[in-house]
Amino acid sequence: MVASPESSQLIGRRDFIRLGGLGCCVFLGLSTMPMNNVSRLLNSLTNTAFFENSLLDTVKSTVLPAGQQGRVLADSVSVYDVPSFQGKRLNIYWRDRVLPLTGITIGNSLDSFNMVWYKVGDEGYVHSGDLQPVFTITNPVVTQVPPDGALAEVTVPFTDAHWDPGSDELVAYRFYYGTTYWVVDIVEDDFGNPWYGVRDDKWEYVFYVPSQHLRFIPEDELDPISGGVPPNEKRIEVHIPQQVMIAYEYDQPVFMARIASGAIFSNGDYSTPIGKHMTFHKRASRHMARGNLAANGYDLPGVPWNSYINEDGVAFHGTYWHNNFGRPRSHGCINLTIQASKWVYLWTQPVVPPDQEGIYKRTGTTVDIIE
Repeated sequence: MVASPESSQLIGRRDFIRLGGLGCCVFLGLSTMPMNNVSRLLNSLTNTAFFENSLLDTVKSTVLPAGQQGRVLADSVSVYDVPSFQGKRLNIYWRDRVLPLTGITIGNSLDSFNMVWYKVGDEGYVHSGDLQPVFTITNPVVTQVPPDGALAEVTVPFTDAHWDPGSDELVAYRFYYGTTYWVVDIVEDDFGNPWYGVRDDKWEYVFYVPSQHLRFIPEDELDPISGGVPPNEKRIEVHIPQQVMIAYEYDQPVFMARIASGAIFSNGDYSTPIGKHMTFHKRASRHMARGNLAANGYDLPGVPWNSYINEDGVAFHGTYWHNNFGRPRSHGCINLTIQASKWVYLWTQPVVPPDQEGIYKRTGTTVDIIE
């Protein structure tokens, strides 16, 4: 997923930004980038004109995959005739509506950090911050679950988890695309339809999900990234002013992603803690709900690819409730795209065995949160 030192090419400051201009993208192939270029890059991230020109270059060559869809994340989104909130409103769609995405461009935004817009069918444009890029992919049913369970991810825009197997049974939660769960059982409903039993790690209940909506993640997909690099030669920097994270091997950058860090809200200061930390506790799936400091009243099942950096529950993790990276907005955690959080999870120490739900050790990868 990340380029090896042998295959990496020198990437200049402009290309570096171009690769990461889209909210759903991460930076790859940076292992030969000089350290002083990283410093210049960070300074350039606050240059709106430079950033906008780089985005324009990127989207001109970007083609969305066939079948690309977008799930509405906000209570509602508006479709405009041009990629601007000042355009003519053509339509309104409500939360969880799944829309066909046919193009990507940049336009005017309320905030300069995210100027990416999606073309919706032949209709118009929706700002990317309120759309989760998704696909609708169904999967063959696994007929036998390992005795201790196995990790799986949702591959449809959303699916309802029921208290008992059966589409007429009461719904406990809605599970969203890219979220992860620990499957412990497979059963059939009264009509012979297969359902996976999912154990909730917060409440210890078992919910039931249509089997074709979950994909079991094979063990080799959970292999460590750059496993041959000594643990003490890996580290992460999180730059709060620029809202980016950079991973280093042998003091050379190999990966970068935009983030959404902790923010100050009316009910308190939830800024991401500054200083030196460590990824000592990791879970591929976590139900963040009341009782977790970082959740602060939210109820979010299946948060994927969690790499915790302190005992208060602050972690790198995937995010499925917004697509607006580049400014603080979390309750302390370091929000990443699901793809980027998976990379961090597989690259950092400690390594989680594929047959375990998580790991907790007193050692890990160093994380510097820089203000």
